[in-house]
Amino acid sequence: MDWKIFGHDWAVTLLQAHAGGEKLRHAYLFVGPEGVGRQTLALRFTQALNCRQATEPGQMCGICRDCRQIEALQYPDLSVLLPEEGHRDILIDQVRRLQHTLSLAPFAANYRIALLPNFERVTTEAANALLKTLEEPSDKVVLLLTASTLESLLPTIVSRCEVIRLRPAPLEKTREYLMLVKGLSLEKADLFAHLSSGRIGAAIRFADEPELLTLREESLEMLLELLPAARVDRFSAAERLCKPYIEARQNVGDVLPYWLTFWRDVFIRTSGADLPLVNQDLIPRIDQAASQINFELARELVLAHEKAQQDLDAYANVKLIVETLMLRWPYVSI
Repeated sequence: MDWKIFGHDWAVTLLQAHAGGEKLRHAYLFVGPEGVGRQTLALRFTQALNCRQATEPGQMCGICRDCRQIEALQYPDLSVLLPEEGHRDILIDQVRRLQHTLSLAPFAANYRIALLPNFERVTTEAANALLKTLEEPSDKVVLLLTASTLESLLPTIVSRCEVIRLRPAPLEKTREYLMLVKGLSLEKADLFAHLSSGRIGAAIRFADEPELLTLREESLEMLLELLPAARVDRFSAAERLCKPYIEARQNVGDVLPYWLTFWRDVFIRTSGADLPLVNQDLIPRIDQAASQINFELARELVLAHEKAQQDLDAYANVKLIVETLMLRWPYVSI
């Protein structure tokens, strides 16, 4: 069966060779932006390692019980390490429990697989604890880590992994894929390709989950309505966004990425760079905003929104984050 991975042919070829018994490593690190296909590729590799009905080495059937359980993350020899409820990071006790599991022989598969998504969300203590497993691996254990950037991980972790760097596909290739495989119109495929910046997983989510488009439209409309508004109106909007309190962090986390894409587009326009904009359906309003602010302010706004996302992840006060951000917004007519 074809691995059904778009845009990463070189990575599939390499992993097929490794899964077929040629130079199999004990740890792999899939690096790239969210939505680029890191976890999907890791799961295909897991299927290729453990499918018992594959017609040739490095392949999988995709339909047997093993393949289906791996796809659903319910395979007995697949351990998935995620932050526990109420915690942002992966903790050292979780790594120690994983190490105990990996010390056991595989229950039914060729290999025990540990999938560690978003490994940048790991404490330093937990990362150091994992080093023992990376330095003294079992022959029947393969670790699969994913992360957005190498810089977010300890160099000692990176150096012990086979690094698979994944990059977004060209926009035109993403557009063609969405039209061919998802049956989208040229207009929708082009919009989703730009919204995802070529990250096929993110593009497919826009196609499959209409509520994401609704959230995007509402988030950007809120921003555009508040740009010419008085400070009191902006603070009232911040108050509404942060209610109820229990949902404030999630609510703000949902809208911040869309606000950031708008200001990045404005920054591109003020810089004069010949780069594609994310929000293709808002080009006139982006141009209006860009005509009223300068390059330096646009750059500062991008940095401010990136910092707001970091502060939100660090559990800073949510309402204060939003109010501080809105104070930095310029007053422009759109």
